[in-house]
Amino acid sequence: MAMTRRELLRSAGTGLGIVGLAQLLVRNGYAGSGALKTLHHPAKAKHLIFLFLNGGPSQVDTFDPKPMLAKYHGKPIPTGNLKTERKTGNALASPFSFKRCGKSGLEVSEIFPQLGQRIDEVCVIRSMWTDRSNHEPSLFMLNTGFTFNGRPSLGSWLTYGLGTENENLPGYFVLCPGLPVVGPQLWSAGFLPAAHQGTYINHGQKDPSQLIPFLRTRGKLEDQRRQLDLLRAINLRHLEREGPDAQLEGAIAAMETAFRMQTEAPDILDLSKEDPKVRQRYGEGDFARGCLLAARLIEKGVRMVQVYFGNLQPWDNHDDILIHRKLAAQADQPIAALIDDLKARGLFDETLLIITGEFGRTPAVEVSGLVKVQNGRDHNAHGFTTLIAGAGIQGGMAYGATDDFGFKAVQNPVHPHDLHATILHLFGIDHTRLTFRYSGRDFRLTDVEGKVITDILA
Repeated sequence: MAMTRRELLRSAGTGLGIVGLAQLLVRNGYAGSGALKTLHHPAKAKHLIFLFLNGGPSQVDTFDPKPMLAKYHGKPIPTGNLKTERKTGNALASPFSFKRCGKSGLEVSEIFPQLGQRIDEVCVIRSMWTDRSNHEPSLFMLNTGFTFNGRPSLGSWLTYGLGTENENLPGYFVLCPGLPVVGPQLWSAGFLPAAHQGTYINHGQKDPSQLIPFLRTRGKLEDQRRQLDLLRAINLRHLEREGPDAQLEGAIAAMETAFRMQTEAPDILDLSKEDPKVRQRYGEGDFARGCLLAARLIEKGVRMVQVYFGNLQPWDNHDDILIHRKLAAQADQPIAALIDDLKARGLFDETLLIITGEFGRTPAVEVSGLVKVQNGRDHNAHGFTTLIAGAGIQGGMAYGATDDFGFKAVQNPVHPHDLHATILHLFGIDHTRLTFRYSGRDFRLTDVEGKVITDILA
């Protein structure tokens, strides 16, 4: 029985100890060179670390203090409630105190004391808003610029446009101990080449050998090299005879990347090889490990690392907003350490750092029948806070504002399209010119909207 070209390659590949990783990388990560031959303008940023506090942190309990909530605590909010997902009642004052921090005097909640000490490095955008008040569409919007699945993620657009600085590693990593709501669709390449999808790692696994399956070969590297050389030779003969085959070329490129990753990735992912003093500064826990891994990956030339806070939606505190204290304790030290570490590694001025959730929370208490304790807040898409720092950003400033009760963005409102446009701008990309033709239309990350937030640029 005759064997087809694809069947031959598939058979030859089964001898590789890294075939599992190669198949993963075909779907999840090899980036290669970018589509842009030249930048649209000088870039300030080379790397992006996106810390996602999935579930929706409360802006009025973290970085957007509202004294009027204390005045009206337990009373109806005089402006009336905007539409929320669940039933809400009277005003709920924050149980946390705020104090002015740094030379800038920006007010930060007591639950983020270490980040407060570094607030002069951060721009606090207090006027974010988004289109929907439930998790899935809001997660899609912050990650892909659209409220439904199927669009390429932010990281996919970045690696599509710019490629990666290290051919031995994928350009885009996603770290999460478990999966956020929606899951892998949040880092999908959509209609972009599959090579630009995020490479997912469950960093809840403490054993570095378990972070990427099949990374280590059972055989000798020399034997693998001969096998890969044979595959390349067969591939070149096929291309000469049949012409380009993007899927086949991507598979062979993934094999090559997988081969090279065996020597570089294990050391990067093994946090036991990091200076113990550095590990101590980050602290313990999944989020701390994720932040430290992000710094190590960025240092090795990875374009973007996204770190989700935890499985599902930990910041979704409908019942009791006091849970924010526990969550902030797990986030505050690692974020502060990451800022310090990026500076120590000489990376802060070329790395953009973003900290956000998919939306905020209501200033009114939730009273729906779904909550056991009426001391929490419902979802709020009308106004929330995003922190941005690092490459090309003015630190120590607050941009925009919500109303007196922290419900709706009323001054300089910022939509995710605007945030994405600003991110691309800092990477030297005009968001209106990074496009991909699909189904008869030129698509872009910001759809047909988005404007650069020039006031926050250094």
